[in-house]
Amino acid sequence: MDAESFAILQAPSGKVLMGIGPFQELAECPHQGVAFYVNNFSLTEPRPWKVPSAVVEFDPAEMEGMESPVIEWEALEPDGFAQVFSEINESIQKGVLEKSVPVATERGSLKGGTARGLLNGLVGSGDQFYPYAWVDGASGFCGQTPELLFHLRKGRLKTMALAGTARAEDRSVFAFDEKEIREHEYVAQTLVASLSDIGMVKRGERRMMDLGKLVHFHTPIEVFMYGDHAIDYLVRKMHPTPALGPHPRTPESLELLYEWRSRLGAPRGFGAPFGVYDHGEFHAVVAIRGIYWEGEQVAVPSGCGVIEASRLTNEWRELALKRSAVKACFGI
Repeated sequence: MDAESFAILQAPSGKVLMGIGPFQELAECPHQGVAFYVNNFSLTEPRPWKVPSAVVEFDPAEMEGMESPVIEWEALEPDGFAQVFSEINESIQKGVLEKSVPVATERGSLKGGTARGLLNGLVGSGDQFYPYAWVDGASGFCGQTPELLFHLRKGRLKTMALAGTARAEDRSVFAFDEKEIREHEYVAQTLVASLSDIGMVKRGERRMMDLGKLVHFHTPIEVFMYGDHAIDYLVRKMHPTPALGPHPRTPESLELLYEWRSRLGAPRGFGAPFGVYDHGEFHAVVAIRGIYWEGEQVAVPSGCGVIEASRLTNEWRELALKRSAVKACFGI
């Protein structure tokens, strides 16, 4: 891939759109043609809409010949995460929070190949994943996320609650894990409540989503909207979802989360909305299960939901499990 900048995202139809730069940057959705939505987790990017110079359907052949990277990883020590975990527990005990989502980030250095070679991992993703990528010169990110932020078409909004994690071999026990079910219900119930003012909400059954090495609880949610709402308004209403954000979601609890993420070195785009407006239809995913790079430096973040029943050892193990799944997906 020779373009200096480009964006890639798979739609629910299975079609993978690629926008090729240079991009025109806009503060609001253009409501015509195609535009990608690229923002950070705190949604402070002043011009998040990126209108490409050209749009094509992604061809996996474009990835052929790209040398896979060789990365030397640094050991991730638990000290910083343990301190944040303790502070979240303290906030829960004080009644400030019921849940928050800290992020641990493993870092490494490129020792061979190119960071763009990570894009080889976008080819051949399973039906449960949405491949995505944003590359701007020597920096970028890519991933395969199972989490839909929302899909909007003709007044119908589709989203999901995706929370609760276990190893695939523990699926039979996971189905009855009270802590994981409780965490999932926080997410599902909060989503339903927050969306009830914009339309009639239909919640599906909680099921298990099989992602190979991992399993998650998944609940589909659909909203038949009462009227029109700007896409930018809906993005801010939906993000961060209860799966990645605090509960309750208040300016104070969000500031705490931003501070914890910053202290732990989370990439600014991890867990952020990443979407595409395509001739009247909008599709956005949550940018998780991804890899971030800046020059020779590479980062793999992972997050976990911390509630009163959470235990440090179990959460630290879950974070490592998620990063391991990402590394395996991208062959690193």
